[in-house]
Formats: sequence, structure tokens, C-alpha cells
Amino acid sequence: MVKYDTVLIRYGELSTKGKNRRDFITRLFTNIKYMLRDYPALTYRKTYDRIYIKLTDEDPEEIETKLKKVFGISSFSFTEKVNSNLEDIKQACVRIAKESDKKTFKMITKRHDKSFPLKSDGVNRDVAGEILRNTNLKVDVHDPELAIRVEIHSNETYITSSKISGAGGYPAGINGKVLLMLSGGIDSPVAAYQLMKRGLHVEAVHFASPPYTSENAKNKVLELASQVSEYQGHMKVHVVNFTQLQLEIYKHAGDPYAVTLMRRMMFRLADMISKKYGCLAIGTGESVGQVASQTLESINCINTVTNMPILRPLVCYDKIEIIDLARKIGTYETSILPFEDCCTIFDPKNPVTKPSVDKSVYYESKFDYETLLQQAVDTLETVNVQAVKEEDFL
Repeated sequence: MVKYDTVLIRYGELSTKGKNRRDFITRLFTNIKYMLRDYPALTYRKTYDRIYIKLTDEDPEEIETKLKKVFGISSFSFTEKVNSNLEDIKQACVRIAKESDKKTFKMITKRHDKSFPLKSDGVNRDVAGEILRNTNLKVDVHDPELAIRVEIHSNETYITSSKISGAGGYPAGINGKVLLMLSGGIDSPVAAYQLMKRGLHVEAVHFASPPYTSENAKNKVLELASQVSEYQGHMKVHVVNFTQLQLEIYKHAGDPYAVTLMRRMMFRLADMISKKYGCLAIGTGESVGQVASQTLESINCINTVTNMPILRPLVCYDKIEIIDLARKIGTYETSILPFEDCCTIFDPKNPVTKPSVDKSVYYESKFDYETLLQQAVDTLETVNVQAVKEEDFL
């Protein structure tokens, strides 16, 4: 049997980063080692366009599952390492071909060591000929069932018949820090995942309204944070007591403008917290037209309270697409647990869909919201959430 003893990791968009390439690779290398921190026997080596992980007796399926969650990886392969001579390469490739149940194959060679006596095409022809003489496989260069990849270096050659897609994107944290509005719903954890995929480190703010919202609702949000934090290692969640602001809004504005004013207050708070903790943008799970506060008119009215960039990675997703991605990243089942957040507890019957800034300012002038905002920031609770295993919540 082929003994795959090395994981070969290929970069994705990092190849376009020019002078910043080294920083991106260093961050990716750090993130990979963190993701595989439970496997201390692994050894690592990085080059200009590859990272190599030397395996001992680790379970390849476990390693594969972990690496699929590391942003910045284009693809990776479990490989067999042999000496860089043609005979050893032939023997390994023939062995892989014999152990396969496929009917067609193709050779793909990349010659990193230009001093190797044969060019890539020459290696492909020689090895393919050996496979044809020793197996019943046929060559199919357009749509092969089996693709055998050979990467030749000066001292060793890596051979594989697998190419596993990675998560893509940029290494989490390389592009700065964003503060995400994290509710207990389906959308915002998916938004966190998408922001991390673009190389952002996500902190979260959650708005709680005790005693109208329960401790279970808060714990549900922390569980969602723990689930998505695996993609970046950990996540700070800033829990804001939003009760007094909500009560004042309903006292002075009433039903139609309640959601608009709540969102304006939330964005003001997010602005203040972002500046306090060094976040460069605010993130949300909003999708255009999904609810009353997500019409273009509402978004425009709400945005006027802050000059911070607002990142909405789900802006053009429909609900089915968001649910599918939530299932993929494992947050969906937690998101649908029946613990209501502050927005659903105070859900208005007839929310305005085309609010005006002037009318919003008029309602806001009726109470001292600035003092309440500062009190909310001064009394927030910050929880540093680590990625945890599912059984820890049972």
C-alpha cells in the first residue's frame, strides 16, 4: 500500500500579493500550525509556493478535516515522498496506478528542480509508458479518472493521486479587524465566516435585553461564536445591555420607527466599540430586502449615524443560500434554537420600510440617548470565546 507521509499545501490568492506575500505566507503558516495544535509530532517546512507537513502516525482524515477549515489554502494533497531519481518515481507511480480501481489516467509533473535530467513532459512520457506496460489503465489527457501528480525537487520528489480543495480566501486576520453584529439568528454567523475568509479577524458585539431576553439566548450566541471562531482560533464577544435604550425608543417613538431607531442605536454603539477596540469596520449579516430594516431606504437611514465602513458580505444572498452555507459551517442547528434575541422580543407589528433621517432624528431628540449609549459601552461584558468541541455544550 502507498504510505502517504507528507501533506503538500498550495496557496491560493496569496500568489497575487506581491511585496506582502511573505506576510501572508507567515500568517497562513501560523494559522495552519494553530489548527493542527493537537498533533505535536507534526513537522513543518515552508517554501515560496508550498508548505509541507511531515506526518508520523496521524489519522489523515482528521488532518484533512482540520486543513479544510484554514483560509488561504487553495488545495492540498497527501503525498508519498521518494528520492528524486526517475526509477524511484516510476516505481511509486506504478504502485499507485496498480492500487487504483480506475480505468484511465494522466500524468502531471511539475519540475521545481530545473537540473533534473528530464523536463516535465519527458517525465510524463516515461512514467506513463511504465504504467501502460504494467497495468490495464489507458491514457486520457482530457478527463482522466486518475491524475497522478509529481513534484520534483532537488533532494526529494512528492507523488500523489489526490488534490483536495481548500477553503480558499486569505489567511484569517491578515487584513485587519472587524466588529460584527452577532445575533442568535442564521445570518450573522455566516457573515462571520465570510468575513474571516477575506482575511479579517472578527470580533463580535451582541445586544442583550435582560430580563426580556434570557441567559439561554446569550449562551446560544456564545455557542455560535465558538463554532465560527474555529476558523480564526478565538473570538471576543462584547455583550451590551440594550434594555434601557429599547425601552426609551418604544416610549418616545412607538411602533413604526422602533426598528429603525434600534438599528441606528446599535450602529452608534458598534462605532464606539470599534474605536475602543481597534476595529476598522463594522460587519453585519444583512441581505437587501430580507426584512424591513434591510430595504435600501432603511439601510441609507441607518448608515448616517456612523462614518465607519459597513461590510455586508451577505448583501446579495437569498435565504436559501444563507441556510445552505450555515449548514456547511455547522451553525444552522444552533441558530434555530428557540431563544429569542432583543430584535425578536420587541418585534414591531408595522415597521416602516422607507424611514426618513429627519423623522428619526426628531424621535431621537426626545430622550438623552447619548448618555445611555455611553453607559452601555461602559458596562459591556467581554467574553473571549475559544473554539470548542460539540460535546462541551452537551
